[in-house]
Amino acid sequence: MPELTRQVYRMPKAGSIGHLNLQSESLSEPGPQEVRIAVQAIGLNFADIFAMWGLYSATPQGSFIPGLEYAGVIEAVGPGSTFQVGDRVMAVIRFGGYASHINADQRYVIPLPAAWDMGQGAAFLVQVLTAYYALRPLGDLQQGQTVLVHSAAGGVGLWANRIAQKWGAFTIGSVGRAEKLPLLEKEGYNRGIVRGKDFAEKLDQALDGRELDIVLECIGGKILRQSFEAMAPMGRLIAYGSAQYASRGKRPNYLKLLYYYLQRPKLDIQNTINLNKS
Repeated sequence: MPELTRQVYRMPKAGSIGHLNLQSESLSEPGPQEVRIAVQAIGLNFADIFAMWGLYSATPQGSFIPGLEYAGVIEAVGPGSTFQVGDRVMAVIRFGGYASHINADQRYVIPLPAAWDMGQGAAFLVQVLTAYYALRPLGDLQQGQTVLVHSAAGGVGLWANRIAQKWGAFTIGSVGRAEKLPLLEKEGYNRGIVRGKDFAEKLDQALDGRELDIVLECIGGKILRQSFEAMAPMGRLIAYGSAQYASRGKRPNYLKLLYYYLQRPKLDIQNTINLNKS
């Protein structure tokens, strides 16, 4: 099978979205247990932006292709592959998703449901896997517990609520603007609150005497500290992001980053034993 010339969005190094350039590269034939996917849609995640800014610790050193999830059609298969040419699939990758064609390890490729379009497939895996991993393996979600989800109207937040509801959880969602509250109600959140200076009071009202068992935290700063303080003994806070470090523009606002970094909450790990929280 001859090599293919593919199109990729590559960065010489992280630091600015302005470094992202479209270029041509050769792609070898798929190896054992690999498939070649003609990409038709990609996911654009907070993690992708942070990686391009150089604020994501998992970002490769030097030149790299961003992108963590995508969907497309299998164009070729390597030896031992269980997929067929023409299969519609969605997949995850540890960077490299912003490309016209990808040789993928078939372990990270999943058939696309027949009723889904490529955009739905490309926007599904990172969100739902993050929500599930946070709630179940890390949070040890149990039947009937109370769960607080920050950025509740985002992709992870919406899936976290749906998953938690499967376990009969009482879910509280926080958002940054009141316009997002109707979406939380439509999605079945039990309570919705708008973050602000009175967040701690709003959270206490939303709990209405319930113990807070699990927090999915992605804001950082005071919100992280207040959420941790509100948790009951045996509570678990899972931090899956820190949106406070985000800013508009092609590159980070380094002065803002420094301020928030110096103001970040500091948890005494040894004292969490006394508090019986994690």
